[in-house]
Amino acid sequence: MKAPGPDLILFGGKITTCDRRVSEASAVAIQDGRFRAVGSDHDVMALSGPGTSKIDLTGRRVVPGLNDSHTHVIRGGLTYNSELRWDGCRSLAEALEMLREQAARTPAPQWVRVIGGWSEFQFAEKRMPTLAEINEAAPDTPVFVLHLYARALLNRAALRALGYDDAPPAFDRGIVQRDERGRVTGMLVAKPSALVLYATLAKAPKLAEADQVNGTRQFMRELNRLGVTSAIDAGGGGQSFPDDYRIIRRVHEERLSTVRIAYNLFAQQAGSEYADYERWVDMTRPGDGDAMLKMIGAGENLVWTAADFENFLEPRPTLVDDMESSLRRIVTLLATRRWPWRIHATYEESIRRFLDVFEEVNRTVPLDGLHWIIDHAETISDRSIERIARLGGGIAVQHRMAFQGEYFIERYGRDAVKRTPPLRRMLELGAPVGMGTDATRVASYNPWVAMYWLTTGRTIGGTPMYGDDNLLEREEALRLWTTGSAWFSSDEHDKGKIAPGMLADLAVLSRDFLSVPDDEIQSIESDLTVVDGRVVFAQGVFETHDPGAPPPSPDWAPPKHYGGYQAQGVANVRARSAIERIVDHAHALFERSAPHGPTGFFGNGCDCFAI
Repeated sequence: MKAPGPDLILFGGKITTCDRRVSEASAVAIQDGRFRAVGSDHDVMALSGPGTSKIDLTGRRVVPGLNDSHTHVIRGGLTYNSELRWDGCRSLAEALEMLREQAARTPAPQWVRVIGGWSEFQFAEKRMPTLAEINEAAPDTPVFVLHLYARALLNRAALRALGYDDAPPAFDRGIVQRDERGRVTGMLVAKPSALVLYATLAKAPKLAEADQVNGTRQFMRELNRLGVTSAIDAGGGGQSFPDDYRIIRRVHEERLSTVRIAYNLFAQQAGSEYADYERWVDMTRPGDGDAMLKMIGAGENLVWTAADFENFLEPRPTLVDDMESSLRRIVTLLATRRWPWRIHATYEESIRRFLDVFEEVNRTVPLDGLHWIIDHAETISDRSIERIARLGGGIAVQHRMAFQGEYFIERYGRDAVKRTPPLRRMLELGAPVGMGTDATRVASYNPWVAMYWLTTGRTIGGTPMYGDDNLLEREEALRLWTTGSAWFSSDEHDKGKIAPGMLADLAVLSRDFLSVPDDEIQSIESDLTVVDGRVVFAQGVFETHDPGAPPPSPDWAPPKHYGGYQAQGVANVRARSAIERIVDHAHALFERSAPHGPTGFFGNGCDCFAI
């Protein structure tokens, strides 16, 4: 009996499969959420059945769906609709204008929050905003602007709302800056860690649950717009299990997810980490869930005594002497219960000590096949890379240096920055390597900024860091975002390739990543994104295939007015926003007057005013 035809065929493209057996194709057939066939237009179209949908790729470059091997998508979704993002904004003047506009529309008691994804070096002005400029832009609405893991700027309205203007609390890991007269300025400084920043941010009002659900969907759609179809969530501060996973579970259960998420569990309180993991290993186990949402292990914070958060404006932190004993106890528990883990490790000095513990545990509880991970590894040595490879671990790399390279150079010099991290040596020495962003509180979630960094060695401000010996070819960079990242959630047999039997996730790019000039890489988007065999996002020539999404909520939410990553510049975003306001006003007028109600001329079937 002849097999039924595929659900979907894409043809007429330039498909980079990341499958070494068949590296290029022009067509794919998808059935039941997996790739059924990959090959020529002639061969694949011959499989078509009466119910097969077909999409002409018009010669576009197609790549496997991108997989962010270290990000914070669950927490990011909860706050996405409350954040004004400067990601990609090229002018401080425009960024401040966005702040001014958003402050005017944000209702009390909500704040305007600019939380990561930017650096002053991306601005034409090459400088930070001043406190005076922030206060002038937003005299009455509380504003919190986070700058890397280093500092935060609060306007006077935020200081009043927090009670910091008269008697700010004392922080043992941070400074509430005062001027020469002893008055609080509005600058919070991380010394040596970001505790003061995040303890303050945690005091901001939260969105209603319905808006958190909406924000999670909006963030997924934004990632889909950039070609991301999978993400590994590394946990994070303020992300307690299971309470803070309620929203993502709801989105998943209602079948609204458009990004596959594999997540780790992150210990929240210093001193109770072992108790957390001891409880969690009896509550759940790696692999619980399904291909759209599953738990995969522990981290990235295993124990607070091992935290070496990077802040290149400050000297390298020295870990406490008894770190090993607390880390050993937790890793032994995890290895015994066959839980993979990941650990935040910026500096070689920390990594050496962590590996001493892992090797000791391995002598009594073998780590074979656990897929444990060193995260970040900006200053890792060749010797440590070899130790990781020999123990069966992997290294998850992010483009944090693209946002902080200038500060690293200022502190450690241009010679030291050339190996931050030593990407080429990682690949040569055989350690599994996956790429990600560590979004959203330092670096941007945009994978194409990371692709630019991997292939040019430049920061987002254009500062060169690496020589040719530490740059990747474009297809190598793409593999780190696809086949490379799949290893980190033990999905290498299901994700990362466009090949028969693999999960049907792909992105049709707006520009050909393999051939565009370097300065166009950061502006690449996906014009058509497929997850689990279904189109989840489409724009441009493919717009008719877009399933759509509800508008951001609440009405004042910054994404409703500015969209996401500002690839085309704020002026274009503002122009679109103005058109949207005109359309919204036209809808409102018509709905009040039209006899047919909201499904009349401007109704559901009409896209004549589509933006």
